Amino acid sequence: MTEVATMQSFWMRMSEAGGVLEQREVPVPTAGPGQLLVRLHAASLNRGEFLASHGASGAWRPAGGEGAGRVVDVGNAVSGFQVGDRVMGRCAGAFAEYALMEAAEAMAVPQALSWEEAASIPLAFLVAFDMLVLQGRLQPGEWLLVNGVSSGVGVASLQLGKALGARVIGTSGSADKLAALAPLGLDVALPTRAADFAPAVLQATEDKGANLVVNTVGGSVFAENLRAMAFEGRHATVGHVDGVLHAELDLEALHARRLTLFGVSNKLRTKAQRASGVPRFVAEVLPLFAAGRIRPRIDQVVAFAELPAAKARMEAGAHVGKIVLRMPGAD
Repeated sequence: MTEVATMQSFWMRMSEAGGVLEQREVPVPTAGPGQLLVRLHAASLNRGEFLASHGASGAWRPAGGEGAGRVVDVGNAVSGFQVGDRVMGRCAGAFAEYALMEAAEAMAVPQALSWEEAASIPLAFLVAFDMLVLQGRLQPGEWLLVNGVSSGVGVASLQLGKALGARVIGTSGSADKLAALAPLGLDVALPTRAADFAPAVLQATEDKGANLVVNTVGGSVFAENLRAMAFEGRHATVGHVDGVLHAELDLEALHARRLTLFGVSNKLRTKAQRASGVPRFVAEVLPLFAAGRIRPRIDQVVAFAELPAAKARMEAGAHVGKIVLRMPGAD
């Protein structure tokens, strides 16, 4: 009988209080049609995957959603990748030594990037690209308002927004976090967790308002965001870490100012839908990483076994940018 290769993997069970982690030894997966088997070197954490609303309560599942590593096997019907390639991408079960990546979502890692930097890109920056470019239509010179700008997606939105020529306003409950983001080009820093920032946004924008809003916080700031928006402004809802899922909607403002409201989530998207934005991201954004114009802002790199502590740091809101998990034996 052939011995089955095994690996270390973190699994998570959702409860009303959030995710419970468990480290397991499980079989190494096999690449199916259209898939790559990747020996992961790093994976990064995302706040949304630890929220109770992310998965069914009581069901165990492999944890993690994005990583970077080397291809060790290629499934049928895959072109453009071969064994040994450095790749990064969204992938289920990324908190493990090996993971399967859909070839349609995998991206070659620019030579200038470390494993940790590469692992910080696929989910956060693809989400930011969706919000700012694909749906948000952000233009040079426009004002971008980011609620919770120190989060992983918040920092990615700041960095991509600046690269696109926008002026960026960021809110955070920590003045120290905002100060840490000044070198990344944050134009206006608003130290607040309350829904009280619209007057400051209007003042900064000469009463025009924000052209695009990225809401990583949730319903507690939704109504205030509408008050801070410009004519034909766009509002992207990407998270609800505040747990507030209902908010007041000013229909008069929506109507008179021709506002656009949209959500950003991968939960209900098909594989084809998730992969649809990757070619443009590779063509338009990866060159910015390759040239050093954008470098992911890494808060902390932790050893594989320290994932529970890293999760606690993220849930406490102590991070600025991405927390990255380093895999056992990674080079």
